[in-house]
Amino acid sequence: MATSANPTRDDFAKMLDDMLGNEADGGFEGRVVKGTVTAIENDKAVIDVGLKSEGRVRLAEFARQGEEHGLKVGDEVEVYVDRVENADGEAMLSRDRARREAAWDRLENEFGEGKRVEGQIFGRVKGGFTVDLDGAVAFLPGSQVDIRPVRDIAPLMGIPQPFQILKMDRRRGNIVVSRRAVLEETRAEQRSELIGNLEEGQVIDGVVKNITDYGAFVDLGGIDGLLHVTDMSYKRVNHPNEVVNIGDTVTVQIVRINSDTQRISLGMKQLESDPWDGVGVKYPVGAKLTGTVTNITEYGAFVELEAGIEGLVHVSEMSWTKKNVHPGKIVSTSQEVEVMVLEVDADKRRISLGLKQAQSNPWDDFAEKHPVGSTVTGEVKNATEFGLFIGLPGDVDGMVHMSDIAWGISGEDALALHRKGEEVEAVVLDVDVDKERISLGMKQLEKGAPAVGAAPGGTGLRRGEVVTVTVLEVRDGGLEVQVGDDGATGFIKRSDLGRDRDEQRPDRFQTGQKVDAMVTGFDRTKKPNFSIKARQIAEEKQAVEQYGSSDSGASLGDILGEALKGKN
Repeated sequence: MATSANPTRDDFAKMLDDMLGNEADGGFEGRVVKGTVTAIENDKAVIDVGLKSEGRVRLAEFARQGEEHGLKVGDEVEVYVDRVENADGEAMLSRDRARREAAWDRLENEFGEGKRVEGQIFGRVKGGFTVDLDGAVAFLPGSQVDIRPVRDIAPLMGIPQPFQILKMDRRRGNIVVSRRAVLEETRAEQRSELIGNLEEGQVIDGVVKNITDYGAFVDLGGIDGLLHVTDMSYKRVNHPNEVVNIGDTVTVQIVRINSDTQRISLGMKQLESDPWDGVGVKYPVGAKLTGTVTNITEYGAFVELEAGIEGLVHVSEMSWTKKNVHPGKIVSTSQEVEVMVLEVDADKRRISLGLKQAQSNPWDDFAEKHPVGSTVTGEVKNATEFGLFIGLPGDVDGMVHMSDIAWGISGEDALALHRKGEEVEAVVLDVDVDKERISLGMKQLEKGAPAVGAAPGGTGLRRGEVVTVTVLEVRDGGLEVQVGDDGATGFIKRSDLGRDRDEQRPDRFQTGQKVDAMVTGFDRTKKPNFSIKARQIAEEKQAVEQYGSSDSGASLGDILGEALKGKN
């Protein structure tokens, strides 16, 4: 059968299918294509994209927020073909989807190149905000809105502004952006530019914008510098608000610029004259000065001698008599005190001061007012295993060793005779000013005791000499005796009363009885010690030497009896 010269209706259908690339297979579907506005009907635009039928798109999809759509017949627009034909035989088109797809293509390129993108914040969601990136919707976390927390975001909404894409996933339709990253990068650029115009040593004016415990931040015209509290003044500053307030305009010097961290250190005291210049001449060692206590610590107190010059009084230099006490119990803040300069180190900016050195030494005062041999009265402050501590005039203590408490009894027994708080009388035996020690004696005040400080031999007695003594007092521990009627007094211990055990009984002697005894030594106060036993042994030895070589045939007992006849 011959083919007709005029094409039939079926021929036209076949030609259309060939042209559309088999629309049944969805060749147009899922693509962004160009179309022409053929009509505007109510709130929709009729668009011809070259398919069998036209499609309709809401006019709102062509309008940006707050703007009119501006469409008119004949305009060429891009739309997304969702379906070639719906149940009504019309093409399903979308302008929003077309814009979104185009936006994703562009954003992927810009994200890969690290470029900033422009968008508008238009909504609030959990944890942050939504941003319109010209069709694509991104998430802006709350922490990425600004460098500092923002209380009211309303002024930022609906305003075109740059963002940095942090991550994006087209398959899931996720985009995360940051406004903060853009601000930090911009600020870093501005900071670098500003720092480039500054140099160390430069004097510049700034405005105090924030105050902390350790210093103040000063705005130098777009860049902040730290004015540390130690660089505010040469004098002690406890808190920055003592010197500056927020909003103050201050003149500062740029002390240091750290190019790596872009941090700027500022100083105010550097613009003043340094009070430490020539400090060694102004405050020579040994000089007495008046200052004000500015700070108290566990290890001492700081005293201001003048504005910017402070010295430390160490706790060990605070008092002659108060040891191991907190400095706050000796001085108080703002108190005026007199001190002495002990040491000056200008390089380290340190001055060591002494509080006690500016006062008279109580040990010197005591030694001057109470020489060795003088009698003092004081209260028993403490009893230890080796003696008694006595409180003395001038707020000093003296010690009575247990051996100097009483004659004729042991030190332990003598200690038991006294109690804390008791008032006693004692004699000064020795004063060591350097070691801050005063030695006292109580037994030296007993009747017949030798004078304290007497020179060796002052009693007229010699070791080994046999003398006649009078019993002054009979004690359990021995006898208190005296040479002659007004001679030196001494003591015969119980064990020295005789060679035999039955002779070593004090009760066989009576007060006023005279006995012969040998001087065996002297105690630390030069008081003599006597022994009947030593005398007996010496006489026995002498008798043997004298009579032992004779041929009389006498026995040892006869010899001793003859030699010792009348001695007892």
